[in-house]
Amino acid sequence: MFSWLARMASACWKPVRRYARMNKDDDEDCSLEDSLLWSRDLENHSYGDFSFAVVQANEVIEDFSQVEIGRDATFVGVYDGHGGPDASRFICDHLFKNLMKLAQESGDITGDVLQRAFIATEEGFLTLVRRSWGIKPTIAAMGSCCLVGVIWRGTLYVGNVGDSRAVIGCLGKSNKIVAEQLTKDHNASIEEVRQELKSLHPDDSHIVVMKHGVWRIKGIIQVSRSIGDAYLKKPEFSLDPSFPRFHLAEPLRRPVLTAEPSLSTRVLQPNDKFLIFASDGLWEHLSNQRAVDIVYNNPRAGIAKRLVKTALTEAARKREMRYDDLKKLEKGTRRFFHDDITVVVIFLDHEFEGKKAHIPDLSVRGFTDTVGPSKFSVL
Repeated sequence: MFSWLARMASACWKPVRRYARMNKDDDEDCSLEDSLLWSRDLENHSYGDFSFAVVQANEVIEDFSQVEIGRDATFVGVYDGHGGPDASRFICDHLFKNLMKLAQESGDITGDVLQRAFIATEEGFLTLVRRSWGIKPTIAAMGSCCLVGVIWRGTLYVGNVGDSRAVIGCLGKSNKIVAEQLTKDHNASIEEVRQELKSLHPDDSHIVVMKHGVWRIKGIIQVSRSIGDAYLKKPEFSLDPSFPRFHLAEPLRRPVLTAEPSLSTRVLQPNDKFLIFASDGLWEHLSNQRAVDIVYNNPRAGIAKRLVKTALTEAARKREMRYDDLKKLEKGTRRFFHDDITVVVIFLDHEFEGKKAHIPDLSVRGFTDTVGPSKFSVL
């Protein structure tokens, strides 16, 4: 019954790094290749095609991501790190394995199984923090948003902590494509999130603070849910004033962040045409509807790359630049103009559902050169 899990256990990792090449019909000036932009233009998954792209802005990339393909299921993970890459890298190495183990034990994939995979990954990373904190205290300040989608037997399961986002493109009336957001943004810029935090911490007048024009939890961080950020969850990992960026003015009385994911389940319908999974670097520059319109009105091949490049064009325009000039900037410097951005577009071809066409097992990690055998086994 669970052939995907069994076969993925023995499958080899097959990630490939390719630098994106500009299409001649793209809107922006394409005279130079963007050396920080990686993509897989189009691959097969169990329900159709997918497109995958990542662009680096930080000196060390903090976005990690993966797509796992089997005959019966498709897994997408987007992990937007902050404070450093350790948490997002850990999630990429462990969350899918945790999900596989828990699904094998229960014989199915459910929302509850996905939730437990999140919690197991959080516990695993906090264990790593505990082991490493003495020699690397900054690991306590590393965390990551985590967005996961699983398509299994015609049903989509989505789990999310942080402000990465999943959006579905649905064909509505008059054959117009409509964007529907499937996730909640756990970000203090949203009034509902601030009210939730205040209700959970009625005795803390500084639970959310406006700092430099941005609402932040304890004046430090914008996201209210994450994996990691141990210093905001456990007093034992508090950082002293020698780390002013992460130092709390008052001792932590109880966790101010949580790794509890928001979950949604959706039985996919014929009018559900595609899914966009992306880190907040994309949504900072594109609305849900604009992103969906771009996917619907352009060829599939390279569509994730097109979304990234459109966002970069917007980022450049806001600074009165052209994308052709922006892409000449080095990593690190690029972070002053845009964030690391990860985009995965999953097309839903419902006519493939239930057919026995062979879909090769495939594991793709965004923006990586690593190739080798899988490092996990299914119990």
